[in-house]
Amino acid sequence: MSEIKTNKLSSLTGTDNNITIDPDGTGDTIIASGNLGVGTTSPDALLELYKAGTSELMIGSDNAGTALLSLYEGTSSTKEGFLKYDGANNNVVLGTSGAANAVVVARDTGNVLLGTASSYGVGTTFAPSGSNGTLAVFNQNYGNGFTSHQFRYNGSAVGSIIINTSSTAYNTSSDYRLKESITDITGATDRLKQLNPVRFNFIVDPDTTVDGFLAHEVQAVVPEAVTGTHNEVDDDGNAVMQGIDQSKLVPLLVATIQEQQAAIEALTARVTALEAN
Repeated sequence: MSEIKTNKLSSLTGTDNNITIDPDGTGDTIIASGNLGVGTTSPDALLELYKAGTSELMIGSDNAGTALLSLYEGTSSTKEGFLKYDGANNNVVLGTSGAANAVVVARDTGNVLLGTASSYGVGTTFAPSGSNGTLAVFNQNYGNGFTSHQFRYNGSAVGSIIINTSSTAYNTSSDYRLKESITDITGATDRLKQLNPVRFNFIVDPDTTVDGFLAHEVQAVVPEAVTGTHNEVDDDGNAVMQGIDQSKLVPLLVATIQEQQAAIEALTARVTALEAN
């Protein structure tokens, strides 16, 4: 094949009949065997962008909201997905056909939003559009003791969710080597009597009555079971609601049962002694 050169295009003779677009003589762009390579002379895919030591790809558009990258299956008339920049909300959106906000990365905060364009706090928000379904599925096929989640504070593990073949364990740190000043619980029955179990419905669900506690009342007896401050409001006067972890009541319940069992055994022994006389 004859060689034709301009300052931008060279058609070179060779066994692969490559076309090189090489304006500065560095071999930046190669079209070879139907594949397009940038920064490489041997692209392994339809499009390969390569830079030694790092990867670089920049996609831009002057039209805010326009898809920067569209994904198709079959003809281009059926768009299956897209990647775009949402200038109005300063977000990056990865969408699928029929779900324009399937995945949103909030540029300013770094939050990841799934199925919604609205952020509720810091982190990842799951908000599927359907009325039914599961927010997230965590599957493992490796037998007992698989850690699906690990929670850390300042780099140290403080909790985990462990998946077994037929159950799930929700764990918080409890190793004796993490603890000191260990003493028995005393006066458990008196403390338990201060708790006030009640029945109620939540305002947003008036038709469902449940058993439970009022957080601020429990806080006075078992403070570690409650988060937040009674009647707290934020700087705008909005209520900051308290929460409760009812599992934190278990040690007090067990200690109360032990005290009651000791009393029962003592009374049984007295009755047995009286009957013997």
